[in-house]
Amino acid sequence: MDLGGFSWTLLTIIGPLVLAVVIIVAVLRNRVSRDVADKSERATRDLYREEDRVHRDDDDEDRI
Repeated sequence: MDLGGFSWTLLTIIGPLVLAVVIIVAVLRNRVSRDVADKSERATRDLYREEDRVHRDDDDEDRI
């Protein structure tokens, strides 16, 4: 029995399919990570703005 045909099928059809699935999963995971990073950046900016506002209010009260 010759398994050469099976190896060829494995290399030319199944291999690229597995590679495509791995690439798709990686892209989807990266997209989710980007969304999480964007939310984190927004929350950090909001926190810094809030702290700035509080410090400015404290400075204004000290001057009075």
